[in-house]
Amino acid sequence: MKKTTGKRTRQKTILAVDVGGTHVKVMTNKGHTRCEFASGPDMSAKEMVKEVKALTKDWSYNLVSVGYPGPVVHDRPLAEPHNLGHGWIGFDFAKAFGRPTKVVNDALMQALGSYQGGRMLFLGLGTGLGSAMIVDGILEPMELGHLPYRKSETFEDRLGAKGLERLGKKKWRREVADVVKQFIAALEPDYVVLGGGNAEKLGRLPRKARLGDNANAFKGGFKLWDTRGTKRRRTK
Repeated sequence: MKKTTGKRTRQKTILAVDVGGTHVKVMTNKGHTRCEFASGPDMSAKEMVKEVKALTKDWSYNLVSVGYPGPVVHDRPLAEPHNLGHGWIGFDFAKAFGRPTKVVNDALMQALGSYQGGRMLFLGLGTGLGSAMIVDGILEPMELGHLPYRKSETFEDRLGAKGLERLGKKKWRREVADVVKQFIAALEPDYVVLGGGNAEKLGRLPRKARLGDNANAFKGGFKLWDTRGTKRRRTK
């Protein structure tokens, strides 16, 4: 694996941007309170950056981290998001923000903020189903939510927000427990972190699972610029 390089940025101010299907949340590592605005199915990448810059016009920051709800290669989206508008593929966030910018899958950004060593599987129970693994400091974004699960449904269809609404909380909880059990058997993590807005709706947690915190997305965004102890997967 290729280890990222870079100067320590402890003295720098980092703006972390967490892009979600219903809201975009922003925060810096220098004490600014978290702010957010509504996203939705019509929001493009250009519009998102415009809104962030307007919201933070009185903030000072040197670096930007973006958590994007989809696959990312070389800091640019590889596919259009399922719950937002168009215009994301290949979008140059560094040019748009006018600052050095790192872009990763949003689940990976929250996973990094939740990581406590070893082999960790992260599942984000939100609008969709985010997923990522970190193995001994190596960051691995995943797209488990879009794999086929039952009949014509994907894991995301059952565990995402629409699945929760359709199944009801009791049956949805059983589905989450079953899926976590399957992923543990297949991927052999030391522990599983369940994050996302709907994780708080879980009752008894599955074996090896612990609850995450949505604030960890910002912690992960800040950690992206401190490469000590973590490695990003090499991409062609």
